Amino acid sequence: MSNQEQENNYHTYGKGYRFDRNGWTYVHIEGEPEERGEQYGNLVVDKYKNILEKTKYMTYQTTGVPYEYFVKKAVELTKGKIPDELMAEMTGFAKGLTKAGFKSTVEDIIGWNAYSGITGYWWPNQGQDEYYKELLKMKKCCSDYFNGAITEGCPKPQKMRQGHCSAFVATGSATKDGKIVIGHETFDDFWASGMMNIILDMKPTEGARILMQTAPGYVMSMTDFFVCKSEEHNSCMVGLETTIIEFSTYIVDAIPEWVRVREAMQYGYSIEKWIEIMQKDNNGANPGSWLLGDIITNEIARFEQGYLFQNIECKKDGHFFGCNAVEDPRIRNIECTEVGYNDIRRQTGGRRTRWPQLLTQHNGSITAEIGQRMLADTYDVYLKQDVGGANTICSMYDNDPRRHFSSQSGVWPDPYTPAGSLDGKITTSELAKDLKMLAIWGRANGVAFNAKEFLAKHPQWEWQKYCLDDRPEQPWTQFSADDKPN
Repeated sequence: MSNQEQENNYHTYGKGYRFDRNGWTYVHIEGEPEERGEQYGNLVVDKYKNILEKTKYMTYQTTGVPYEYFVKKAVELTKGKIPDELMAEMTGFAKGLTKAGFKSTVEDIIGWNAYSGITGYWWPNQGQDEYYKELLKMKKCCSDYFNGAITEGCPKPQKMRQGHCSAFVATGSATKDGKIVIGHETFDDFWASGMMNIILDMKPTEGARILMQTAPGYVMSMTDFFVCKSEEHNSCMVGLETTIIEFSTYIVDAIPEWVRVREAMQYGYSIEKWIEIMQKDNNGANPGSWLLGDIITNEIARFEQGYLFQNIECKKDGHFFGCNAVEDPRIRNIECTEVGYNDIRRQTGGRRTRWPQLLTQHNGSITAEIGQRMLADTYDVYLKQDVGGANTICSMYDNDPRRHFSSQSGVWPDPYTPAGSLDGKITTSELAKDLKMLAIWGRANGVAFNAKEFLAKHPQWEWQKYCLDDRPEQPWTQFSADDKPN
């Protein structure tokens, strides 16, 4: 990159700065909460504005309800539950956006951070009925309007947010150097891909420094891959999460997951403390299988967090993996429905079968490079072919006709849905101790996505044309704290 190109690719605001690299946008912020929030908002205003417009469009298309309604409910439901530090940070973010020409309020940013939990868990559990009853009250002649078909609850309930992501963590004799290797890839709708490509280096005045994948304006990772280090507390934690599928709880009086996750990342200096923070006033939304690693002790953990039940396993030798199918029988059978645990025609059963095969195959030799290869795996255990589809570790729903799909309750059941793997991230003990990670944008196996070509083949998705972006082939790339453009 020439000096002029570097200059054009480097933007600053106060102590913060931003640059782009291989599909990712790297952002560094530091200082007091409102100060670093303002840096963040000013530096990513273009990305936030773009994805917010798409989210508003897609929210209405997929729920029939304006995005602003969910923001209003998020503010109501989170009142008094957000720590002062995060409130100040979000206030600063709104201030930074406004100074950059996009008028925003802290309420807007609360709604943005709460979006996943509100639409994915509150809405299908309580929100739809509440909204439906509000509609009935607004109709003077509701009986005529609904042709007499008045019901107590919403007549067309929508599903809970479904499982996303593939992941693993290994240590001890499972890895080549005996230390931790951890990897994750995000699954999501392709329309949302434009918000997932932030690498944020946050240097707060208190707590751990955080290097994480995130979306513009989020105070937590949301995609859930992070490296957190505190010299003061002799702590270096790595972690990720895969969502538990078919889970149906939202407790309105408890603390949202996005608040607890951020607190755990910044102040959870050990596996025990991390879990303790996540468990305090758990509201049940965004349940996950958390894979954690303590770089100092070389210990890894799988923390499956339901609402009624939790399962914690720790080890210094071996591996864990995440595939959205929860292992704990209590969570799987009492708190979830239709998990697809054994169904290799579904993305849960297929990957639950494939992950042990790969981890056994590479046992004793797992490195960052091997981790990249495992995340890129497209072998379908039902078809017994390397085809790349909905049920593979590197999921490619856009390539899957769904001829063998067995349940409409599963995630993205329609043929050729523009969804699946958006990225890949890896870190190791050697990288994490220096706050470094490796990442690939687009898809874990590097296969490009061309929106125009996709829509020409699958015109049923033309209604998403406005929201689908190309994701060209990209290489694995290293990022670190205090990184600068090449």
